[in-house]
Amino acid sequence: MLRTNLGQRIPEGMRDLLPEEIALQENLEREVLALFQQWSYQKVLSPTLEFTACVQPDVEQVDSLYKFFDRDGRILALRPELTTPIARLVSTRMRGANLPLRLCYGADVFRNSSVRYREFRQVGVELIGADQELADAEVIALAVESIACLGLENFQFNLGHMGIFSGLLLEAGVEEGFRQKLEEALARKDMVGVERLVQQSGLPERVQELLLRLPHFHGGEEILDEVLDWSFLPTIREAVESLRRIYRYLNYFGVQKYVSLDLGILRGFSYYTGAVFEGYVAGIGFPVLEGGRYDSLYADFGVPQPATGFAIHLGSMLELFPLPSIPGADILVYGPDPQEIIRESRALRLQGKKVEMALETIDRDAAEALARLKSISEIKLAGEEVSRG
Repeated sequence: MLRTNLGQRIPEGMRDLLPEEIALQENLEREVLALFQQWSYQKVLSPTLEFTACVQPDVEQVDSLYKFFDRDGRILALRPELTTPIARLVSTRMRGANLPLRLCYGADVFRNSSVRYREFRQVGVELIGADQELADAEVIALAVESIACLGLENFQFNLGHMGIFSGLLLEAGVEEGFRQKLEEALARKDMVGVERLVQQSGLPERVQELLLRLPHFHGGEEILDEVLDWSFLPTIREAVESLRRIYRYLNYFGVQKYVSLDLGILRGFSYYTGAVFEGYVAGIGFPVLEGGRYDSLYADFGVPQPATGFAIHLGSMLELFPLPSIPGADILVYGPDPQEIIRESRALRLQGKKVEMALETIDRDAAEALARLKSISEIKLAGEEVSRG
């Protein structure tokens, strides 16, 4: 039956990957995962499908899930990220494991939203069971080195802290509804929306001024001293000093030059509680790497643990790299006898050769032409010695 026009297309936000593209993605992932393992991170993998009870509690994700029903009527969802499924995994199958745990992954995630890609490859790490600033610095330094190991040079990281934003709103006594709207607008970098919300908030003029400055407040360690003049609230002062320690650790790791402090960073998932960061590369107008501390998430699974981590949107970066050439088989086997062709091909494969079989009876000239067309370096008439194509 001839497919309809819809049957010849793919859903919006999905994409096919050609051999060269999948080879590129796999090469990049292999490089990054090898680096993770050098830092003692071990690979895990969660199911593509999760119960919505696992991944939906975050209100930011409710409308971005691909949802299904199983045969028992329970609602399932394609995983929108890996941090929450790994928290479920650690809290169940890895409960009681020696801490801290260093885990990494490479997997596809799915978000039914208006972004360019709704299915994309992520690689990332989770560091579970450590609340020290040194743990934050470790994952940030690893994030920087992950981008560097891909051969990219023109990149920049921004580092902030959720405690500064939370402290300002706590001091101002704002309602939860306003906080959520403002946090969402800041996470989207919607400065017009931020300005409108703040001006309509009825907050004291000084608080409005600080909230409007926050998205534009970035630089080096010197900006932290100015923040200390904003408030004597312990929440803000603790966040500032925590950020200062992390930033100094990054100097020891040798990556501080790639990181700027940016107090306007807010992550799009509500579970983030401490230091948060983003990585940008030239040519892509959105963060290709996102991460931060999320100390409250594990309590949702009954096993409270501090944690921090990051994810690289690897599938969104493919256009930055030249596509590799895909080598052909090592040998083309041809001849008049299918049984002999199969026998020769099996024998050569047992020797570790990549073998392509001619499926039709062809002569030597045709075999040489086919080998040249497919970049196969050698041809072999079944039953005779190998010869060059």
